[in-house]
Amino acid sequence: MIMDKFSLKGKVAVVTGANTGLGQGMCVALAQAGAKVAGVARRSCEETKALIEKDGGEFLEVIADLGSTEPIQGIIDKTVEKFGKVDILVNNAGIILREDAINVPEADWDKVITINQKVVFFMCQAFAKEFEKIGGGKIVMLSYQGGIRVPAYTASKSAILGLTRALANEWASKNINVNAIAPGYMATNNTNQLRSDANRSDEILGRIPAGRWGTPEDMAGAVVFLCSDAASYVNGFTLAVDGGWLAR
Repeated sequence: MIMDKFSLKGKVAVVTGANTGLGQGMCVALAQAGAKVAGVARRSCEETKALIEKDGGEFLEVIADLGSTEPIQGIIDKTVEKFGKVDILVNNAGIILREDAINVPEADWDKVITINQKVVFFMCQAFAKEFEKIGGGKIVMLSYQGGIRVPAYTASKSAILGLTRALANEWASKNINVNAIAPGYMATNNTNQLRSDANRSDEILGRIPAGRWGTPEDMAGAVVFLCSDAASYVNGFTLAVDGGWLAR
């Protein structure tokens, strides 16, 4: 039956940036769809763990700082040790450093590009090697877009759109599906500054046909779909979850 294709029962997912916001929402959604979830974050994922276990799901907390590539293999090893394998990678972790483009320091640029772009690629590479051992897997990344005063963030997220296509071209034949989600303006920690600015918030809401900020729960259907067998012939695509922002 078609609904069976959306089930993630028997699958193991790794989600980065799992302690709050979109990462937490996607962890919960994947667990509700049947996956065992390893959540990666720099800080405690106790809240995410509680939400998943409340529904009877299984969750592994992996504390790691993805400011460099160093923790990547350890993330895989801990997940495989706990759950026996890994089938899904959701590359969600990222940072935003806000500054007028004319004043952005080189160190800030490098930090954002490293976390949002470099580490994301090498996570994909390491997990793809793991997926080859079991005959395939799913990779989901978070892509464009960027607003004002976030040039490095915009550059890194635009790069993810291209990387999604490039990796799909190489790995689709290996039964590794690589796709991305393009979230719109979401009510998370990263947008606290925007939402607290009444003028900027009204300006943003005026461009969203749905008339509201998105929530982590709005990501649930998209991530479950892209991680499931229902998306087995979806490769290299970036799916907008933005309340119509890009259609405006």
